[in-house]
Amino acid sequence: MAEMQELLRLLGELDDQLVGCMRCGMCQAVCPIYGQTGREGDVARGKISLLEGLAKKLVQDPLGVQDKLQRCLLCGSCAANCPSGVKALDIFLKARVILSGYLGLPPVKKAIFRGLLTKPKLFNKLLGLASMFQGLFTSPVNEVIGSSCSRWLEPLLGERHLMLLDKRPLHKDVPSLDTPAGASGLKVAFFPGCLADKIFPRVGHAVLKVLAHHGVGVFLPENQACCGIPALSAGDRQSFEKLVRANLEVFGRGGFDALVTPCATCTSTMKKIWPLMAQGMGKADQEAIAALSAKVMDVNAFVVDRLGLTPPAPKAGAVPVTVHDPCHLKKSLGIAAQPRTVLAMNPAYGLVEMNASDACCGCGGSFTLQHAEISANIGMQKRDNIKASGAQVVATGCPACMLQISDMLSRSGDRIAVRHPMEIYAESL
Repeated sequence: MAEMQELLRLLGELDDQLVGCMRCGMCQAVCPIYGQTGREGDVARGKISLLEGLAKKLVQDPLGVQDKLQRCLLCGSCAANCPSGVKALDIFLKARVILSGYLGLPPVKKAIFRGLLTKPKLFNKLLGLASMFQGLFTSPVNEVIGSSCSRWLEPLLGERHLMLLDKRPLHKDVPSLDTPAGASGLKVAFFPGCLADKIFPRVGHAVLKVLAHHGVGVFLPENQACCGIPALSAGDRQSFEKLVRANLEVFGRGGFDALVTPCATCTSTMKKIWPLMAQGMGKADQEAIAALSAKVMDVNAFVVDRLGLTPPAPKAGAVPVTVHDPCHLKKSLGIAAQPRTVLAMNPAYGLVEMNASDACCGCGGSFTLQHAEISANIGMQKRDNIKASGAQVVATGCPACMLQISDMLSRSGDRIAVRHPMEIYAESL
């Protein structure tokens, strides 16, 4: 009964939000999927039309509605360019929750989210074991990027070039940390995120190096959980709420000025999606989420806006580096200048802008698996822009984008390194 009441509440919220869409079609010009397919059902306007009268359509064709909703990167391009201010991303997330609540979660996703992802200790242990044996099934293909491929995994993953699990995840090298504020007078909580912990721990180490250099105290608690966006994107609100509460528990133990993360997706999720979805949770949870979300910052924004960095002039013969702006950083949070300032802190690198730096890379989490061809086509457009810039390095503030871009560059045989801005800055310290 309580679940049905929650579904009815979400349906009511959707009805209130859907009326804002004027069907102007501005979203067509910016939707990366529509750019590939030209199908009205793939653009925000088409999906919003689909969701009108959702209660009735749930009975008539729930699987059809679900299939169309899943054909979305959740990049937020439509919302960022909507003249009516329609929050399409919020609408689509709530709609996915409604559909999963009505249809139930597929067994495989239920096992992954509820049996594994919501149990950080088990999650870390199993991926640690996987990292020991992955070399038996993969072969290196591009030493500059660090990518590998696998004939064994092609039936599941396609002909993609992979970034493997690191054998020394960040939580192994730095299980926890609690250092006092130094010269900066500031202390931060550090949320690496799953990818910066398990695939790109070098990013986490770079962040810690930069923070230590500037005299920033760090609170890094054990047993951090996923930010919850993979579960919520699949419509699994139960797992999402469990992950949120797990993080509220571990971060509630320390006092800090800001919570920083090097992952654009985690930043956007904790800053905007947590408060959005907190409305169905208890009052205590809502208050805790509001307090923590208010402190969440992208790490590039923190070091620039709070520490007041002044970049030196680039050196002669500087390595050309270009920037990919993650959707969740620029479109959701309006952060674009700060990563470039962070890069400029290392005079050995010189910025060269690529065309359409803020165009989606085509990752979209599980979208890249469910719609591999569309994802790769969008990703190759990004690859072409990176190549045309003449850069030797591409930097981006989202580890998920790092995965997608590494795949695209590696498949094309390009010897262009993929880095996080904090890594490049840390090199100079």
